[in-house]
Amino acid sequence: MQRIRLRYTKRGRLRFTSHRDFQRAFERALRRAEVPMAYSAGFTPHPKVSYANAAPTGTGSEAEYLEIALTAHRDPERLRVLLDESLPAGLDVVEAVEARTPGLAERLTASVWELRLDGVDPAEAERAVAAFTGAGSVEVQRLTKNGMRTFDARPAVVSLQSAATPGTAADRPSDRPCAILRLVVRHVTPAVRPDDVLSGLSAVADLAPPVPAAVTRLAQGLLDEETGAVTDPLAPDREAAATEPHPAGATAAAKAPA
Repeated sequence: MQRIRLRYTKRGRLRFTSHRDFQRAFERALRRAEVPMAYSAGFTPHPKVSYANAAPTGTGSEAEYLEIALTAHRDPERLRVLLDESLPAGLDVVEAVEARTPGLAERLTASVWELRLDGVDPAEAERAVAAFTGAGSVEVQRLTKNGMRTFDARPAVVSLQSAATPGTAADRPSDRPCAILRLVVRHVTPAVRPDDVLSGLSAVADLAPPVPAAVTRLAQGLLDEETGAVTDPLAPDREAAATEPHPAGATAAAKAPA
């Protein structure tokens, strides 16, 4: 059985796609691309797809990950192209590697987010960021299925900065003042989301954007505690592929049409 790990995006209007909607679209793409999927056992078999830490509905992303299991060997890049062609524009499969190391989900310990605040003066945003990062705790509330929950959002935030220029992923240009924030947040329980950080900025500095923020995940991966950087979770698989020989017969099988 071959396992392939994919990085895909949610761009433009497709940022409003729910995770359930993406699952349905992806399973249709698997059928269109005639991917030789492995299936679960039982009365209702499902294709073996493992999704990892999906972005909230309404946020864009350049770094969503999943893993699929195949019953026959396929070339990862050829498979990526076929799946990308079978998905709507905005849900783009941008990278595929063969899984050669364990624990993809365990390598997704932090995310880098970009928050575009249209109508907010950058100087006002900088003051709010300074208040947030200087606070010992920032309590926020979120409505959950079990009711309203209060928790401290501050410990999960590794860094929060006001960016000098807009990032390329935020796609809502405006002639009005605009502040761009760059956020690095640990994946903890309960999860601290960008909207929780925005609630925290409102709580500590009364920052209230006149329109909803445009939020895009730029990266997710393993957090380097020394530098605060978020590393590429697929890098270990690429490095292993460069040093390990293919299994017997895999090279010839990879040349077969996908």
